[in-house]
Amino acid sequence: MPSADSVSFVVAFTAGLLSFLSPCVLPLIPSYIGFLTGMSLDQIEVRRGAAVLHGLWFVAGFSLVFVLLGAAASAVGNLLRDQQVWLGRIGGVLIILFGLYLVGVLRPAFLMRERRIQLRNKPLGYLGSAVVGVTFGAAWTPCIGPILGAIFTLAATRASLGAGMALLGVYALGLAVPFLVTALALDRFLGWFQRFRPYLVWVDRTAGALLIVLGILLVTDRFTLLAGYLQGLTPDFLRSRL
Repeated sequence: MPSADSVSFVVAFTAGLLSFLSPCVLPLIPSYIGFLTGMSLDQIEVRRGAAVLHGLWFVAGFSLVFVLLGAAASAVGNLLRDQQVWLGRIGGVLIILFGLYLVGVLRPAFLMRERRIQLRNKPLGYLGSAVVGVTFGAAWTPCIGPILGAIFTLAATRASLGAGMALLGVYALGLAVPFLVTALALDRFLGWFQRFRPYLVWVDRTAGALLIVLGILLVTDRFTLLAGYLQGLTPDFLRSRL
């Protein structure tokens, strides 16, 4: 039976996928893989296993950052536990603003500035790939920042520290899965990307629309109604086993 937490996890995983597809991340994925492995496209095709291993360490690096930040957001939320209703409403307003930014209605200067740590030379080995992942996790670019910020805000409304950390872990998973698939089949990714490029602009618009809906649900304290609606859509034979 769907619960508010399970719906939150679906939202977080979808947010991770949309972050991967965002215009400031997706075009750079081949460059990231090349930087991590130090290999050319032809070499990556031959040594796919090594590319995936570098990708796994990279994913571990940024996942660690996201989970720790999720813990911090949840800790702040727990300090304000007596004001959970208002925390949800204020968080909902922030998420709506993030959504308006992504659809192009708002363009505040502080979100337009890139905050990216540059690494000119990758430290050697798989551990070096993890260091690059940590750097990626600490980089708030104009595209990924609002989506990630919305998930942090949602984590602050969770009831426990573990729930907030799990939420950011699921977000990281949504970003990690397509990255690892790309590392395994970079040649196919490049062909797919050329076909997908014209639709990049719709990624931010879709993410923005979803954040606006999520924010409205939080502001009106009706987020749990979404779980109830999904429960109604669940077939009886599945509902009895959940």
